[in-house]
Amino acid sequence: MSEILVHVTRGSHIESCHHGDLVIVNGNGKILYALGDPHRFTFWRSAAKPFQAIPFLESGGMEAFHIQPHELALMTSSHGGEPAHVDTVLSILSKIGYDTTYLDCGIAAPMYSPAADTILRGGHTYQSSHNACSGKHAAMLALGKLLCISMENYLHVDHPIQQIMKKTIAACCDMSPQDVVLAVDGCGVPVFGMGIDRMALAYARFSKPESYFEPERARILKRIQSAMTTNPFYVAGTNRLDTILMEVTKGRLVAKLGAEAVYNIGVVDEDLGICLKIDDGSYRAIDPVIIDVLNSLDLITKDEFQQLRSLWKPVVKNHRGEIIGELQPVFKLNKF
Repeated sequence: MSEILVHVTRGSHIESCHHGDLVIVNGNGKILYALGDPHRFTFWRSAAKPFQAIPFLESGGMEAFHIQPHELALMTSSHGGEPAHVDTVLSILSKIGYDTTYLDCGIAAPMYSPAADTILRGGHTYQSSHNACSGKHAAMLALGKLLCISMENYLHVDHPIQQIMKKTIAACCDMSPQDVVLAVDGCGVPVFGMGIDRMALAYARFSKPESYFEPERARILKRIQSAMTTNPFYVAGTNRLDTILMEVTKGRLVAKLGAEAVYNIGVVDEDLGICLKIDDGSYRAIDPVIIDVLNSLDLITKDEFQQLRSLWKPVVKNHRGEIIGELQPVFKLNKF
């Protein structure tokens, strides 16, 4: 059963609470700490994106299309739709000889609300390049071009690109492909279902790939890791936890959000992976839990904690801007 992880207060009273499950494992799959059910099933959503970039790199895509590290970071992203993000999506598409009409991720408002407001105030409409998943889709299109595969219906589970994705995800999670449960993601492509311990395992191995993968794949994963940690703005954006964590720790953590409040962290070179799932899918509960876990396990320094402190117990304000409550992490990690 999930545990209560966060209380939301109004004054001195608890008004709401968020349940969830969390697991921390090493690259051998050993559970080190847990909250709730360490094997809890859910869908990996966008936290799987760094691993979905692997086939593009293994096929020589970086060199073939002269992809830069910030463009690779965007391929792993759930970007905010800020101008620099959109420009980077368009740059990737231009390099592979495509435009936005090839993107089949759907039209969506930017995740960063000021960017969405600017578009509407300017009398413009949202485009598929504003979709948080457009970088991943651009990478899939690029992979298809490299492999000379028709990209018609590339979203479909039986399309060769999606079969490659499933096989790659299974390998990174140390699973058989038939054990990976498939459904449809928000952007239309297959999404991967499994236990959160498998997701944490992948990030533990991502943090130290040379210990768990053959040399070429390990090199590719280090390249993805480096692109994300040295270009954290392109992984998420302004005021986003992924970006903030990687900036504050100077790349010692590699972090990625998934929809419905899935969150993954790899502790670089430390053979440690974390996966959190908030039951009700509420993003507001992620920051307090993650900051509390990182601080309690000394995975961030005292100075880094101070920089992140406002995310640890974020305040609740009313429409007048008055502080009337806060979110409080209320759990104790169970050591295995």
